[in-house]
Amino acid sequence: IVVTSSIRISVTSVCEVEALMEKMKQLQECRDEEEASQEEMATRFEREKRESMFVCSSGRTDVVFTSSFLKCSILYFYFKDYSWEDHGYSLVNRLYPDVGQLLDEKFHIAYNLTYNTMAMHKDVDTSMLRRAIWNYIHCMFGIRYDDYDYGEINQLLDRSFKVYIKTVVCTPEKTTKRMYDSFWRQFEHSEKVHVNLLLVEARMQAELLYALRAITRYMT
Repeated sequence: IVVTSSIRISVTSVCEVEALMEKMKQLQECRDEEEASQEEMATRFEREKRESMFVCSSGRTDVVFTSSFLKCSILYFYFKDYSWEDHGYSLVNRLYPDVGQLLDEKFHIAYNLTYNTMAMHKDVDTSMLRRAIWNYIHCMFGIRYDDYDYGEINQLLDRSFKVYIKTVVCTPEKTTKRMYDSFWRQFEHSEKVHVNLLLVEARMQAELLYALRAITRYMT
């Protein structure tokens, strides 16, 4: 029996989905059993942030930085010190009434949108995966959630997917259909479109936080 390349790709993709779901299950079990120390959490964040600068949108491993990522290598702050919910939202509403509410709804919808599916699997809690994607982007921009274990990102997001994320977030004009088709090949288009919504909204919120924090400092 000759296995065609398309069948081989399909089998591989199914295995990738199964492996991803198994990792999610294992990570949840580890969460329930024990939590990493704050020192270890900080170390994992720094490691992920540093490694993200070596993920090139071209897919190469040499060090090629966009101007935004040169800035990210310097900037850094805790989300608890300046967050959208506690600081940015109220400032935007103060400067532009009702705009804060509209932005908040947009972020909330993009972050929480799910069909509770992963490819052929139904009734799946995708919150862990969605949070990993959102927090990875904020990590690239130097924003740290001190209650999040950044070790989960390397478990859930493989390098090729990180390349896609960085391309969309930093150089969207370089995103191609081939790149879009190559990640999560067994997932529905609706699921992959949701990923793209997560990417652009996470980037927008990160950039807003830096801008609004600068305005807050100027005003005080």
